[in-house]
Amino acid sequence: MDKSFPLEERSLKQIYISSQEVMTYMIPVYQRNYAWEEDEIAALIKDVYDSFIKNKDAYYYIGTLVTYLRDDHVYEVIDGQQRLTTIYIVLKALGINDIKNRLTYRARKVSATTIENLPDFGDEVDEGIRRGFEIAKRVIDRRLDDTERELFTSYFLDKVHIIHYSVPKDVDLNHYFEVMNSRGEQLEKHEIVKSMLGQPLKEQELVTFSRIWEACSEMNVYIQQTFDDKEVFGPHLEDFNIDSFDGISKHSESNGKTTVSHLLGEPIRQMKVSSAKERSDRFQPIIDFSNFLLIVLKVTLMDYEGFDPLGFALDDKELLKEFKNAFESERIKNQKDALARQFAFNLLKARYNLDNYVVHHSNIDKEMSGDNPWKLQYYYQDRKKKYPINLAGQKEQEKQEELIHLLSMFEVSFTPKQRKNYLFYCMLFLFKNNEPSVDSYLDFLKRLAKKYFYAVYLNPESLNERNLPGPNEFDKALLKDGQLNLDNTWEEDVDFRVRFEEIYRQGRSYIPLYVFNYTDYILWKKYSDELRGKQSKLEDDIRRRFFGALGCSDFGLDPFSSFYFSRTRRSLEHYYPQAKADEGKVLSSSDINCFGNFAMIGAEANSSGSNWDPKQKLDHYNDAKSDPVSVASLKFKIMMQMCKDNCAAKLKGILPENRLEWDAEDMQVHQEKMLDIIFAKSDYQATLPKDNEM
Repeated sequence: MDKSFPLEERSLKQIYISSQEVMTYMIPVYQRNYAWEEDEIAALIKDVYDSFIKNKDAYYYIGTLVTYLRDDHVYEVIDGQQRLTTIYIVLKALGINDIKNRLTYRARKVSATTIENLPDFGDEVDEGIRRGFEIAKRVIDRRLDDTERELFTSYFLDKVHIIHYSVPKDVDLNHYFEVMNSRGEQLEKHEIVKSMLGQPLKEQELVTFSRIWEACSEMNVYIQQTFDDKEVFGPHLEDFNIDSFDGISKHSESNGKTTVSHLLGEPIRQMKVSSAKERSDRFQPIIDFSNFLLIVLKVTLMDYEGFDPLGFALDDKELLKEFKNAFESERIKNQKDALARQFAFNLLKARYNLDNYVVHHSNIDKEMSGDNPWKLQYYYQDRKKKYPINLAGQKEQEKQEELIHLLSMFEVSFTPKQRKNYLFYCMLFLFKNNEPSVDSYLDFLKRLAKKYFYAVYLNPESLNERNLPGPNEFDKALLKDGQLNLDNTWEEDVDFRVRFEEIYRQGRSYIPLYVFNYTDYILWKKYSDELRGKQSKLEDDIRRRFFGALGCSDFGLDPFSSFYFSRTRRSLEHYYPQAKADEGKVLSSSDINCFGNFAMIGAEANSSGSNWDPKQKLDHYNDAKSDPVSVASLKFKIMMQMCKDNCAAKLKGILPENRLEWDAEDMQVHQEKMLDIIFAKSDYQATLPKDNEM
């Protein structure tokens, strides 16, 4: 079979005006909306103009156009649509109205109407195309006088050439996409997936599918901002009121009426901001679109008999493979259209759940000021105002804070976008429990955190030589018979404290980030349960008992009340430095490699002070000029206070002068205190019901 690509060098006149037959260049739904801005448009016109001025007889090559012949004289534009659209816009800006061939958009009615009616614009218009036309006209009017315009127009039509590849009919288009993608010459992987999912759908279904896809692909705003549909989200935009793909409203099609920039920019700019809350509230997404697609696909396939979740990779490097495997699997057979519809519905619902029930990170760099950058808010419309509101109400601020701590604990522990198993489990829970109560959601997250700690990080069979979970170990621990299983009733004959000490034994430096973050959560929870809101004073018995359990003197409650999980705190710190181990035979490497001498700290702070002795670190990290976030770990704060207590005791003569401010005995005392708190009986022995399969 001949699979060579016919190649033609064609002038722009041949592309748009002087062909023998009337041709239609059709932009498919999987392609992006027109998005070129002034820099790109002005550069194209300038480059052609410079060639025109230099030599009016020389050809100028403007790039390539790749198409696929769908029907007689209808070419689907696979690559080069931004350039092809810009050429059309420039022709119109030059005043050429006798354009014979059509440029149109599949399933984007307003985009198609806008390009067809240039330079006239109706009430409904594709803002990207209109803006592109205005830019092109402005650049041309500024650069060309009346004498040059006619000559330049002739040069633009006759001497500017494009290389046109026409993909043969017998070529598998999906395979072509994959080959071109692997060469870095074609669509992004998620755009190929969009094409794959859209092919079995009918025209009107494709309109709805494309609308969902475009709205969901913008990960830094609430889905209700890009998919403002009261039939889906209710009059206040706070609910999810549909239960199938067919229930999604089709009356406001995403057919090019709004480009991505219009969807995100124009409505926001038109909003009358009358208060701090009434704003677009863009945020930093915790996951990118490609990896989110994989989570949604895995959630979708969980309902298909025979699906093996342990064989599924949540890694965007495997995006095409996983979608192709799903479409070609025996269980799908002739249900590709049903899978595509279900996936589209699940994508919209998952985005609603992600935006309204999972933390996001503020766009403002609040970490520099010490303010908590993590937000857990749902989107709400009150009359003409739209703004985010805390998930828990004003009377449930303690629950709101604990929800944020739990979700951000998972997030900072699993920052890489392909390691977010926890997000998959959250989606499973939220799909099975529509719009859960604050109490049930908080209970779920607490169970999930414990399951991670006890069933994975305290299971030696789940860990590799660096004490990190192996592939699929989370699924092995948390999925049972195709369902999420958070049964937190542990083996009665296991002493988890002993197991912890065996796995993270003295002399080993491999302790995962999650273990430290879970410890900080337990410490914060102890404060919240025992002291928060009690208005206790420094010498009160309740305060003395609390800090006595921590193993240090009272350093105030502000570090607990202002605590949050920082994305920057990911570097393992030896409080007694490795560089001084075995120095003078005071402390050995084995002594200092223990949980009691470890804490997590900002990488920058660690690199600058890793060789300081504990007293130097104490003085530096308590300096008002230092970044408080880097040393905000509660565990580390306790360690430093113990060191500070020892310094004071030495000054008073209570401790001998030659005694280290932080020695092996302190490390062991601190470790025992932390394990006492982590492994309090009530925390892990049959405290939750067994019937917890979801």
